[in-house]
Amino acid sequence: MKLLADENMPYVQELFGDWAEIVTCSGRGMTPEQLIDVDVLLVRSITQVNQALLAKANRLRFVGTATIGCDHIDTELLRERGIAFASAPGCNKVAVGDYVLAALLKVAAHKNWQLKDKTLAVVGVGNTGSQVVQRANALGMRVLLCDPFKALSCPMASAINLNPPTDFVDLSQALTADIVSFHVPITQGGEHPTWHLLGESQISALNPDQVLINACRGEVWDNAALLARQLGAEPLTLVMDVWEREPNVLAPLVPHVLLATPHIAGYSLEGKARGTFALYQALAEHAQLARAHCLEQLLPAPAITRVELAADVALAQRIDQALLARLVGLVYDINADDRAFRAALGQPDFFDRLRKFYPERRELASLSVGLAGSKSGSTQVQALGFSG
Repeated sequence: MKLLADENMPYVQELFGDWAEIVTCSGRGMTPEQLIDVDVLLVRSITQVNQALLAKANRLRFVGTATIGCDHIDTELLRERGIAFASAPGCNKVAVGDYVLAALLKVAAHKNWQLKDKTLAVVGVGNTGSQVVQRANALGMRVLLCDPFKALSCPMASAINLNPPTDFVDLSQALTADIVSFHVPITQGGEHPTWHLLGESQISALNPDQVLINACRGEVWDNAALLARQLGAEPLTLVMDVWEREPNVLAPLVPHVLLATPHIAGYSLEGKARGTFALYQALAEHAQLARAHCLEQLLPAPAITRVELAADVALAQRIDQALLARLVGLVYDINADDRAFRAALGQPDFFDRLRKFYPERRELASLSVGLAGSKSGSTQVQALGFSG
């Protein structure tokens, strides 16, 4: 078979090379002509798989997206044409949890906050949102859940490993929290559309001490309204990994954002590998192909594998905020991503170039954090995302 894949998907050759002739290309620049005589198409979120793209796809039988969200895929069109479809739900949820934890620690340092004294609202409590909830609980924060779909299926606690105090609230209540982190898909219809979920009226009503984090889709926030707020007398503290009209970032907004990154919250090596591997498994099942690889074989050893904390930390069984920031920094430096974004801003194709050449980033779970005198780490260590 012939397989066309986004050039930014790792391990495609290693996993699919036994089955297919593989061609890779820019996911954003994919054309209908490239799908002629292609049997399998593998994409990420930047490729719109629609009637226009598939106009010349004469042999296509399988489409896979190595992402959680599917808003870029016309799944009804695929059904009509008898094309099998697979996604990778949960593949990068851990990486997004790591990203938001690193962002929270940066915010805390910037505002001289102790996070345990603050309230975090998580808007959208699915795969990625639940990871943020887990880490916020481990930090001792009060957590508010805002998700009308999940609220209908209460109780949620066992499904996403929550600890009280945790409450479901509506959006207006969520927007009163000290920090509000968004983790929703982009939708424009239905009972609860998310396009401009944070619109001009909500933005203007926010308290200047509040912090907003967006690690889902850029169009969930009205970027122009945010810029107007930031240019006023009472700007907000913003963490933005996603932007409206990517890759065309609203450049005047960037200087007024605490952390600015190019849609890489889920870009850990493990997350990307899981996405590709999920499609490998799905295609094997669909085409009844023999599988010869496992996920663990793909990943290289991390640079640092274990840290053992001193006896006084072990005795307390808790990691303070300063030490946690150091531990996270051993694995992931979110400030480096922010610096690279600002340095490249305005250069041709800077957004996609940063994504294409994104440096290898491991998840916090690649680091084992032990306590002196104990064979395993604390439950807090593991809830924060590290290995015990």
